[in-house]
Amino acid sequence: MQNVMIVGAGKGGTAILKILKESEVLKVSVVVDRNLNAPGMLLARKEGINTGTDWQPYLTDQIDIIIEVTGNEVVFQELRNTKSKQTVLIPGSVAFLVAKIMEEKEDLIEKHKNESYQQELIFNATNDGMVVIDKYGKVILFNTRAQEIIGVTKEQAIGKYVVEVIPTSRLPFILESRRTEANQELVLENDRKIITTRIPIIEENGTLIGAFAVFKDITEVVNLAEELTDLREIQTMLQAIIHSSDDAISVVDENGRGILINPAYSRITGLTQEQVIGKPATADISEGESMHMKVLQTRRAVRGVPMRVGPSKREVIVNVAPIIVKGKLKGSVGVIHDMSEMKSLSRELNRARQLIRKLEAKYTFEDIIGQSDEMMLAIEQAKLGAKTPATVLLRGESGTGKELFAHAIHNASDRKYNKFIRVNCAAISETLLESELFGYEEGAFSGAVRGGKRGFFEEANNGSIFLDEIGELPVNTQAKLLRVLQEKEIIRVGGTKPISINVRIIAATNVNLEKGIAKGSFREDLYYRLNRMPIHIPPLRKRIEEIPLLNERLIQKISQDYGRNVEGITPSALKQLMEYDWPGNVRELENILGRAIIFMKFNDQFIDVQHLPELKNQQNLTESSVSNHTDSVVMDRTLSDMMEEFEAKIIKQTLLRLNENKTLTAKTLGLSVRNLYYKIEKYKIEKNSMQ
Repeated sequence: MQNVMIVGAGKGGTAILKILKESEVLKVSVVVDRNLNAPGMLLARKEGINTGTDWQPYLTDQIDIIIEVTGNEVVFQELRNTKSKQTVLIPGSVAFLVAKIMEEKEDLIEKHKNESYQQELIFNATNDGMVVIDKYGKVILFNTRAQEIIGVTKEQAIGKYVVEVIPTSRLPFILESRRTEANQELVLENDRKIITTRIPIIEENGTLIGAFAVFKDITEVVNLAEELTDLREIQTMLQAIIHSSDDAISVVDENGRGILINPAYSRITGLTQEQVIGKPATADISEGESMHMKVLQTRRAVRGVPMRVGPSKREVIVNVAPIIVKGKLKGSVGVIHDMSEMKSLSRELNRARQLIRKLEAKYTFEDIIGQSDEMMLAIEQAKLGAKTPATVLLRGESGTGKELFAHAIHNASDRKYNKFIRVNCAAISETLLESELFGYEEGAFSGAVRGGKRGFFEEANNGSIFLDEIGELPVNTQAKLLRVLQEKEIIRVGGTKPISINVRIIAATNVNLEKGIAKGSFREDLYYRLNRMPIHIPPLRKRIEEIPLLNERLIQKISQDYGRNVEGITPSALKQLMEYDWPGNVRELENILGRAIIFMKFNDQFIDVQHLPELKNQQNLTESSVSNHTDSVVMDRTLSDMMEEFEAKIIKQTLLRLNENKTLTAKTLGLSVRNLYYKIEKYKIEKNSMQ
C-alpha cells in the first residue's frame, strides 16, 4: 500500500482526503496546512491521520505520493525540488480533475441506484407477472407478482433455466423463432390459468439479447364468468317460473319503483309493463293503500289483504313480502290472487257440494265432538246401531246435531258406499210429501211426469234414508211408512204394483212423540217400529264443557267457508259463550260464530266480545215466567197439562211481541213453521185470545 501526503487542507484537499479514505491501495499518512482548523485538518484528526503546518518534516522516503492542492506555485516548486526521485508529485489541477471525476462517478452511481430502485419498484408494483431471460434462457428478472402467480420465489428463479422454473414456458421457443406471441392462454402446474404475451429482446443491430413474458392471472375471472353463467341460468329459470304462474307477481325496489311483473299481472290488472316498470308502487291501486309501500316501511310481510287494482277495479287478495339480502332491504315481492276466479270456483264448488249432499253422507263419528257422559253414551249407542240394520230414532232438541248422527251412522254401516237420502218431513207440503217419498206412476195426477218418477225410498235402495222431523209426518203418510217398515216394499202414488226395497231408515224428531200418540196425531204402531233403537242427544246447555272444542271445530269450518283466517276465540268471549243457556243448541252456536266472523275485520284473527251478538239468557226469563205462572197453577194438575199450558202462553207472548209474524216466531222458538201452525191450532191461539 502506498503512502500519500496531502499538502493543503482546503476544499480540494478535503475532497481528495474523502476519496482516498475509501481506497484500498492508497493510504493518507499526513495532511499539511498552515491553518490548523482547515476542513481537511479537522477531518484528518478525526480519522486519526497525522497533521502539521510544515510539510518538510514529513517528506521522507516513506512518502510515495504527494498531492499538492494549495494552488500556490511556489509551494509546488519547493516540493518538486525537495522530494526524492521515487516520490510522485501530483499538482492540484490534476487532483481537482480526479476529484471531479470521482464526484461525478459517485453521482452517476447514486443516480443509477435511484433509477434501478424506481424501475424495480415499478417492475414489482404492476399487477402483471413479468419474467425476463437472457439469450441463454436463464432468468435474470422475476417480479413479485410472478412469484405470487407461479408460486416460486425470486431467489429460486434468478439464474436458473426458465423451463426449470416454469415447465410449460415457451420463452425458449421465442428465442429460437424471434417472434412475438400475444394473449396466449396457459395453464400452470398449480392449475392457475394465465393470459401471457411473449416478446423477444433484440438490439438495433439485430443482436438477440433475451426475451420476456408479461402475464395476467385469469383464474378468478374464469370462475366469475362461470358463476355469472350459473346466475344467468338461475335467472332464466326464475323468470320462466314467474312467467308461468297464473297468479299476478310484481316486484319493486327499495324505493317502491316497479322492476318486474309477469304476464298474469297484466292480465289481471289490465296494466302494461310501460305503466308499471319504473313507476311508483301505487300505480296499480284503484282502491286501498299500496301494500308494497307498507312492507317497505315496516319490513314485515302482509297476507290476505283485499284490494281493487287496475282501471277495471278488479277485486283481488294481495300477499306481499320484503326482499332482504344480507340484512339489507332490497325491495318487496307481491302476489295477487284474482278473487273473481275464486268466487266463480266457489260457486261451482257449492253447486257440487249441493249435489254431493243429495247422494252421500258427509260426516263420520270423528266429526262428532263429545266429552260429557250423555254425549259419549249417545255416540256409543249410534256406533252399535250402525252395525245392525235396525231402524234408529234420533231424539233431541232442534240444533243438537241429529243430522250429524244420521250421517255418521250411515258412514259406519255396510251401506256407506250406497246412497244417503235426506228428507225433511216438515219442509214438504202434505200434498207433495207422499209422491216425493214413494214416487208416482204416469198419469197419477195432472202434471205428472211421463213415465212416472221414482221416490226417495227407491232412490235410497240398498242405502239409507234420513227422515228428519218425523213427528210432523201426516197420519195418512204414517200408514204407508209403516208398510215400508213391515213389508220392505212401497207402492207408488197411482200404482198398484208393490216395489221391494232394501232401505235403512234413520228417523229424527225434536217433538214429544208420546204426546202425539196421546193426542192421536202420531200412530202408536209406527212409534214402536221407529223406537226400536232410540238415541237421545243431549242439549248443549247440558254439555257446556264441550263448547271450547265445538268452537275450535266450528271456527275452522266457518273460516274455510267464508275464506277467512280466524284462528280462535279470546278467553273473555269464550266465557260469555259458556254462560249462555243455548236454547238453539249447536246450530245457534254455529250461527253466532258465523255472525261474529262476518262482522270481524279482515285482519282480525280472534273472535272477541265485541264481535259477538247480544246474548240474552232465556233461562232467567223462563224462571220468572214460571214463578209468576205457578201462582195461578192448580198443583193437582198433571205435569203434561201444565207444560202444555206454559207452552201455549210462551207462543202467545212471542207472537204478540213479534206482531204475529209466524215465520219469525217459529225461528225464534226453534220450531218449523208447520209445527208452529200445528201448535197454534192445537192450543186454539187466536187474535182475540192474545189481546
